[in-house]
Amino acid sequence: MKVRYFTIPNLLTLSNLLCGSLAVVSALEGDLVRAFWLVMLSAVCDFFDGFAARLLNQYSALGVQLDSLADMVSFGLVPSTVVFSILRTLEFGGECGAWCYVAFIVVLFSALRLARFNIDESQHEEFLGLPTPACSIFFVAVGWLFAKGYLVGIAPIWFALAAIAMATMLIVPVRMFSFKIKSFGWRGNELRFTFVILSVAALLLWQVKALPCVILAYIVISLVRHLTVKESKE
Repeated sequence: MKVRYFTIPNLLTLSNLLCGSLAVVSALEGDLVRAFWLVMLSAVCDFFDGFAARLLNQYSALGVQLDSLADMVSFGLVPSTVVFSILRTLEFGGECGAWCYVAFIVVLFSALRLARFNIDESQHEEFLGLPTPACSIFFVAVGWLFAKGYLVGIAPIWFALAAIAMATMLIVPVRMFSFKIKSFGWRGNELRFTFVILSVAALLLWQVKALPCVILAYIVISLVRHLTVKESKE
């Protein structure tokens, strides 16, 4: 079987993996600001690798598997190391303790989430459970806020509970809207366009500080939408 390793989509995916790996190192070193920006770069590469594959007609089985492996690091391991770093700093003054390892529930559930995505043909237009990039962006944004001193006074237990809650959202059987659009018309994209417009406005006003709220709003809207659709079918 002939395999092309270094196509443009694969190079973008490898860039995602590289940025994610560097973000892990940054988080473990306590540099949560750098970890945040590296994950943002990972997210950009993750978006454009699929775009490039469609544009250049370079879809491959290798690319699909490589994408999940890269996501496992950038959007699974990174958020766990960020929460681990926060808990280590708050609870033990830089020393590792058993409580800190609660953070790694995120990477475990991310593995389950990504594995299910690879075998679930129903997730082309909607996601089942919280997408791993959204989970990762939430936690690296929280890490950025922590590093900048915005979260002073918050007890460690709340960061641990946030890790457990977000990890659970990764695998719950709740349909969450995606941003994959088939056309740029308003009809059929009302929710997506409205959410994007409001999110961009919030980011312009409050920059990074708005990101956790944007992710939480995405979860709440998806939950309400899921329950509404479920009730209408019943």
